[in-house]
Amino acid sequence: MSLVALPLCLGIALASNAPLFAGLVAGIVGGILVGYLSGSQTSVSGPAAALAAIVAGELATLGSFQALQLAVVVAGFLQIGFGLLGAGLLAKFFPSSVIKGLLAAIGVILILRQIPHVLGHHEVPVSDLAFRHGTNGNTFSELASALADLHVGAAAIGMLSIGVLVIWDFWKPLKRSTLPSPVVIVLLGVGLTQLFRILGQPWQIDRPYLVTIPTANSLAEFAGFFGLPDFASWSNPAMYKSAITIAVVASLATLLNLQAVDEIDPKKRTSPANRELLSQGVGNLLSGFIGGLPITSVIIRGSVNINAGAQTKISAIVHGILLLTSVALFPVFLNSIPLSCLAAILLVTGFKLISPTLVKRMWNQGWPQFVPFAATVIGIIVTDLLVGVAIGMGTAIAFILVSSVRRPLRLSTQTHMRGDVLHIELADQITFLNRGALAVALESVPRGGHVLLDGRRTDYVDPDLLSLIIDFKDYTAPAREVELSLLGFRDKYNLGDQTRYIVHSTKELQDKLSPADVIEILQDGNQRFRSGNRLTRDPGLQVAETSSGQHPLAVVLSCIDSRCPAELIFDLGIGDIFNVRIAGNISSRKILGSIEYGCSVMGAKLVLVLGHTNCGAVTTAVDLMISGQPVDAATKCENLESIIEDIQKSIHETSINKLQRMNASQRADFIDGISRANVRRTVSNILESSKTLSSLKSQGRTAFVGAIYCIRTGEVELLPVDD
Repeated sequence: MSLVALPLCLGIALASNAPLFAGLVAGIVGGILVGYLSGSQTSVSGPAAALAAIVAGELATLGSFQALQLAVVVAGFLQIGFGLLGAGLLAKFFPSSVIKGLLAAIGVILILRQIPHVLGHHEVPVSDLAFRHGTNGNTFSELASALADLHVGAAAIGMLSIGVLVIWDFWKPLKRSTLPSPVVIVLLGVGLTQLFRILGQPWQIDRPYLVTIPTANSLAEFAGFFGLPDFASWSNPAMYKSAITIAVVASLATLLNLQAVDEIDPKKRTSPANRELLSQGVGNLLSGFIGGLPITSVIIRGSVNINAGAQTKISAIVHGILLLTSVALFPVFLNSIPLSCLAAILLVTGFKLISPTLVKRMWNQGWPQFVPFAATVIGIIVTDLLVGVAIGMGTAIAFILVSSVRRPLRLSTQTHMRGDVLHIELADQITFLNRGALAVALESVPRGGHVLLDGRRTDYVDPDLLSLIIDFKDYTAPAREVELSLLGFRDKYNLGDQTRYIVHSTKELQDKLSPADVIEILQDGNQRFRSGNRLTRDPGLQVAETSSGQHPLAVVLSCIDSRCPAELIFDLGIGDIFNVRIAGNISSRKILGSIEYGCSVMGAKLVLVLGHTNCGAVTTAVDLMISGQPVDAATKCENLESIIEDIQKSIHETSINKLQRMNASQRADFIDGISRANVRRTVSNILESSKTLSSLKSQGRTAFVGAIYCIRTGEVELLPVDD
C-alpha cells in the first residue's frame, strides 16, 4: 500500500504546483494520524487528485505555499466543526447508483490513465486523473501517444507485472499466501531495472521512468523539508475563502469515498461519517501546520488496501509508518522503483472496480438505477470526481421527480359490503408536483360515489396538497354528495381518520343478502386474498362498530390447522362470520348446537364446511387405519379417538390396500381425496342430524356448501355436496 501511495503523493503534489515533499507529508499524516483516529477499518487517507486543481488555484491566489498551509489549518478546524454538528449525515443522501458509479468511474480512469505508464510513457504524472491534458490533449490522445512512444524496458516490466498480478489472483496457492502481491511486483521491478542497466539501451530505465523523491544527506536536512504556515496571512480574506473551499470540497470527497470504500468492504462494515470528518479535520490541521497538502479519504488507496487483503485500520497506520520510514531512511532504494510496475498495480485495481458483473447488475435493476450510474461514470471520466458525482446526483433526482409526478398515487377500486370505493393510496411524500394527479383522481369520483384517501405510508404532505384535500373534504365532496373516507394521516395535519363505508356485516346488510350473494362475497374475498389486493379496513373502527352487536353472514366450520384461518382466506373482517374450528372439520352434537345458534338465532345465510389439502388429521386417520394401532397408543392423545374414527368413516377399506402400492405423489392425491369425501360427509351429517338446519335449507334461508382450501396456492374450491 505504501509503495502505491508514494508515487501518488508525489504526483498529486506535482499536479498541485506544490513542493513534492508536501504530498509525502500529507500521505504520512493521513496514514498514521487519520488512520488511528478514523472509525473506518479499510479507508486510507492522503492527498487527493480531486483536490489538485483546487489546491493549484488557491495557491496561485494566495501567492505562497506557506499561506496555503494556514488555509489548510483553518480548513481542519472547519471540518472538526462539521463533524461535531453531524454533517456526516449527508453521506446517507448519496444514492447507491451514484456510489457504484463513482467506483466504476475510478476503475475506468485508473485503467485509462495507467496504460501509458505501464507502457513507459511519462508525460503525465501517475496521479493525474483528469480527462483533459494540456491545451488540446485528453485521455485518449494520451493513450495514442503512449502506444507511439513506449519504452521497451518499462513496458516489459509493466506487462510482466500485470501478468503476475492476474496469476496471483487466480492461482489459489498464491492468493492464499501471506506475501502481498504488490511487494513481489516492486521487488521484481527493482530487480529487472538493475538487469536492464546491464543490458543497456533500449532496455535501460532511468529518470523519469523511476520514482523520484527528494533526498536528504542528514537528519537536519530532512527536518528542513517540513515548514510552518505563514501566520501573517490571518488578516488576508482570501485565505479564509480558500479554507472554506478546501474544507467543503475535502469533506464532500471524504464522505463520497467513505461510502464507496464501505461498498467494496468484504465484511460490509459501516464507517461512522461524523467521526471521519473529525479525523480528517485533525489530520488537515496537523498536515497544514507542518507543511503538507490537504487530506481526504481516497478511493484509490482504499481500493488497493482492500484488494491487498487488509482487514483492519492497522494497515493504514502501518502504511503511513512505512511511508515515513522509507522517505527518511531509504530514498535511494525508492528512487530505483520503476513507475510502470506501480502503474500495473493501479491498473489491475481498476479492472476490479469496473467489473462486468457490476455493470450487468446495474442494468438488470432498470433505468432508474442504470442511468444515474452511467451518468456518474461518464461525468467523472470527462470532468472530475465532484462534478461527475453532481451529474449523477442530478440524474438520480430527475428520476425521482419524474417517478413522483407519474406515480404519486396508486388507484384501485374496492368492492365493499355496500358498494364500490375508490381507494387512493398516497406516496411516501406528496408535493406540489403531485397536485395535478390528485386533483384529477378526486374529480374522477362520480356524484354519489365513495373515495378513500389512504395516507398510512405518507410521511410528508405539502401545504398545497393539504389545502386541496381540505377543500375537497369541506366543500367539493358535500356539494357532489361524495362520501370521503380518510385513513392514516399524521396527527399534525389535523385530518383525522373517518371511515364512511361499511367495514363489517350489519343487520341491514344481512337481511338484504341471499345465500348465493354470501357465497359470491366469499369467493371474491378469496380472489383478493390470492392476488394480494385485500380490502382496506380499520380494525379499531370494526371493534367499536361491532361492540354493541353482531350479524355475521356465514358460519364456517374449518380445521384447526394454523395454515387456513377463514377470515384471512376470505379477506373478511371482525363481525363478518362465525368461525367453528375442530381437527378434521367434523361435526358433533356440540358443533351442531353452535351452527344452529349462528343460523337460526343470529341469521347467518350460509354454512361452509372448509377442509384443506395435506390435512394432518386425515393423514393420521389413514395411517392408523393401515397400521391398526389404537389411537391413544399411537398418538399419546387420550381424547383424539372420536375425531379419528369420524374421519375414517370417509375411507373405503378396499382403497387402503391400493394405498400401500402408491408413490408419494399418488399418496398425497389419495389423502386429499379423503379430505374432500370427509367434507361432503360432514355437510350431509349436519343436515341429517339437525332438523333445525334442514328446515332452514328447505326454506331457502340458509345454504350448505363444502369447500377445499389448497395450502399451496391459497385457492378455495367449492365442492358438489350431493356427489
